[in-house]
Amino acid sequence: MLQGVSADRSVSMFTPLVVVELASDTKKEAIAWLLSRIRDKQQNGGAELLVEQLSPGLGTEKKEKPNLFLVGASWHRLLSGAEDVGLFKEHSDGSMRGFTCANKHNFKDFQGDGDGFLSMAECQYIIKHELDTLRAKDETHVPGHSQAKLYPGKSIIRRLQSKGILIQIFPLHEQEELKRLSFSWYKKVKLAFQPLDDIRHYYGEGQALYFGFLEYFTFALVPMALIGVPYYLFDWEDYDKYVIFAVFNLIWCTVILELWKRCSASLAYRWGTLSRKKAFEEPRPGFHGVLGFNPVTGRKEPLYPTAKRHLRVYLVSLPFVLLCLYLSLYVMMIYFHMEGWALSVHDEDPTFWTEILLFIPSIIYAVVIEVMNLIYRYAAEFLTEWENHRLESSYQNHLVLKVLVFNFFNCFASLFYIAFVMHDMMLLRQSLATLLITSQILNQFMEAFLPYWLQRRRNKKMINKVKNKRTLEDKEFPLAEQVRMEADMSTYLGTFDDYLELFLLFGYVSLFSCVYPLAAVLVVLNNISEVYSDAFKMCYVFKRPFSDPAANIGVWQLAFEAMSVIAVVTNCALIGMSPQVKDYFPDSETQLILWTVAIEHGLLAIKFILTFLIPDVPKHIQVKLARLEFESLEALKKKKILETSEFSKIDQ
Repeated sequence: MLQGVSADRSVSMFTPLVVVELASDTKKEAIAWLLSRIRDKQQNGGAELLVEQLSPGLGTEKKEKPNLFLVGASWHRLLSGAEDVGLFKEHSDGSMRGFTCANKHNFKDFQGDGDGFLSMAECQYIIKHELDTLRAKDETHVPGHSQAKLYPGKSIIRRLQSKGILIQIFPLHEQEELKRLSFSWYKKVKLAFQPLDDIRHYYGEGQALYFGFLEYFTFALVPMALIGVPYYLFDWEDYDKYVIFAVFNLIWCTVILELWKRCSASLAYRWGTLSRKKAFEEPRPGFHGVLGFNPVTGRKEPLYPTAKRHLRVYLVSLPFVLLCLYLSLYVMMIYFHMEGWALSVHDEDPTFWTEILLFIPSIIYAVVIEVMNLIYRYAAEFLTEWENHRLESSYQNHLVLKVLVFNFFNCFASLFYIAFVMHDMMLLRQSLATLLITSQILNQFMEAFLPYWLQRRRNKKMINKVKNKRTLEDKEFPLAEQVRMEADMSTYLGTFDDYLELFLLFGYVSLFSCVYPLAAVLVVLNNISEVYSDAFKMCYVFKRPFSDPAANIGVWQLAFEAMSVIAVVTNCALIGMSPQVKDYFPDSETQLILWTVAIEHGLLAIKFILTFLIPDVPKHIQVKLARLEFESLEALKKKKILETSEFSKIDQ
């Protein structure tokens, strides 16, 4: 499956799927102990996996990553692992069911000994799960590393990670499959849907759902873009007519999110993650505390008082976030002073250059916003780590909340100020256009061009090393060189930044696009380029990530829905400010405000009613899930009846 497997005798007996890298100063006894635990039988507390050390590659110095290990598994072990992780596969009757080895021949596509039944991403996920569940028995510390304390039930991999003994674990690319995927995904420029099933097969459900949402969001923007172009051309200077576009925004942002839930549920069911039970969450590698007993598992693990964590959150993290918001507000006021100065210069001597000068403050402010977002992100990660959350999900939720609050305020505060304090629609349009265009250019540079350039430099170094020993055709590396090259690649940090970018773009479109109708057009163009740049990064810039068996886009669904609620309030306020509406209330501004608030509350009520009326899961999928649950209950009843009859026979 991997280039060069047959050329390396030490790994010719199995297909290497996952790479484990240990620190160069890891003691030999620690390595021998870890390898024995990985190879040991499951009944003895081992992972029962296949593992071999990678031999030095061509032109590779002994000091260069000496502790790289290739991990694989037999097909029998992978199938039993699929049952352990609760993998859902398509049954012969067309439904998605939890895989069991006892009924393996009843599943579609299972032929012979099951070779090819599991995708490579699923195999790698199973191996990662088995490594993560490898636990200490009676060891008090990692052999040769007395500082790495162990106790019965402690996850070995997490302890090695937290002590810096384990550098990284990553799944290997499959070169031929990657070439096929990249060709159908981004190498051919074409007007077609993304190969989501192929993406899911290679990278897993989490990545496929992100690209599915990106594609869905792009197509959902097309109607707004089509309306926005003529609206921009014919009503460019007539800001009184943005009421219709604002009303369209209200309907659009509600409907697309509800329809996405249904689309997401259909994809998750097809991929077998909709009804899949979540695995029990283990403590994060960085979690620390006083050793005690977990009442749920009965195992020893660190315990940290919830009250102490809350004190850290409310007495340190919250004030820090508020301070950052104040600094963002201060920078915004500096921007408005710059804007006023540029206007005064232009009014004194209107020339071509002073016309350009009008855009300079907005461009500088857009760059400063991106820099502030980046600096704050590092601070938010540090603070969230310091809060010492036990679970990865809790850590992610707190990090997302911190980052979203600051990014929302930092990116949109100036637009709200211009719209509702200054009441300057011309400046609002100019600021929105500048912020949107500048942020898109910076994001494309930071996310695509810079990683590509850095990775290209690293690849050239490896290619030159190999060429000293061997002439390569089409840059296909032997296994040792492929592993070392992938080990040096940047680590993919997940879809956090990708969803954050889409969240901010959704905000620009849903909040203020009625005053700048081309916003939807710009976001569509950005999303199209995002598909190609993200696909390229996934295939050739970053290490291959482990599969994430996601059933939806998680906390980001709530974030987008919160933004849609804010969009209702914002667009109603913009409608209330329009001269067209003000003409209906010439004598009473209070009455106008009351009517605006009443309509806004009515629209919010309609929005929440629509949320309940449009089911999140399509009816045909609900029926299939209900039928599966009924069959499971019936099978359980039959099993109990059989057990009862057997006991009665023994008693007689």
